[in-house]
Amino acid sequence: MATVAVIGETVRVTGFRLAGAVVHPADTPDAARAAWEALGDDVAVVILTPEAAEAVSERAGERLTVVMPP
Repeated sequence: MATVAVIGETVRVTGFRLAGAVVHPADTPDAARAAWEALGDDVAVVILTPEAAEAVSERAGERLTVVMPP
């Protein structure tokens, strides 16, 4: 089954866990890049905070991504 992952600042992403998403808190650009690299093959959609999107911008085209509004 495909899953949804969320990467970004802890305070902005934690609540997505309640909806069943796999949450990867990443409070720094390096943490966001590491979280992106750790995504499993079963992840179909990645929701990113604007800061996380900027950190993984060179890789974001590899998966379906959605960027939260600022």
